[in-house]
Amino acid sequence: MEGIFTFFGLISHNHTFIFVTHMLLAAILAIVVAKLATKSLKVVPTGCQNVVEAYLEGVLAMGRDVIGESYAKRYLPLVATLGLFIFMANIIGIIPGFESPSGNINFTLALALIVFIYYNFEGIRKNGVVHYFAHFAGPVKILAPLMFPIEIVSHISRIISLSFRLFGNIKGDDLFLWVLLMLAPWIVPLPGFALLLFSAFLQTFIFMILTYVYLAGAVLLHEESL
Repeated sequence: MEGIFTFFGLISHNHTFIFVTHMLLAAILAIVVAKLATKSLKVVPTGCQNVVEAYLEGVLAMGRDVIGESYAKRYLPLVATLGLFIFMANIIGIIPGFESPSGNINFTLALALIVFIYYNFEGIRKNGVVHYFAHFAGPVKILAPLMFPIEIVSHISRIISLSFRLFGNIKGDDLFLWVLLMLAPWIVPLPGFALLLFSAFLQTFIFMILTYVYLAGAVLLHEESL
């Protein structure tokens, strides 16, 4: 956001530079957490390994409820990586002097496109091109000319839904924090920080579970037809 102090803004006021540096910072933080968790693996986990294992178990449990055990494990690396990266991107904006890269539409749009391309690729790989796109026509053949374009628009709208939901909420959180710090810069904003932390968790969770939902819709066509 222009006009708001950031530490990287001391180097350059170029907004693209500030956005890219914060995005790289979020990526570095995610990599550091992963490295710390796997640096010295133990049978009885402690410290960072314990936290990351609990996180992965939670992601796996989420996927198990949506897409089943085997597929949840298959797509765990994608969903868990997205979740960790998005959470780091959300959380750094809560710290004064930093900006959330997820408050930039370019960031959220890129992640949404990754999910969109990947779940369609998995759907085609699993079911074949003909069967996958035939599903778009619906169960009633006479309505296929109507249903097919509606389904295409529906799938494309998922890009907008994923990207704008995350962008809008985090951008709103950033503005809320900005106003809060301007009005009361010391003790009073602390409850606001707790609310922003909850929002960072919530938006990450929503993005992850929607990724699983879209993957389930793409790869489980044979089960829907039974």
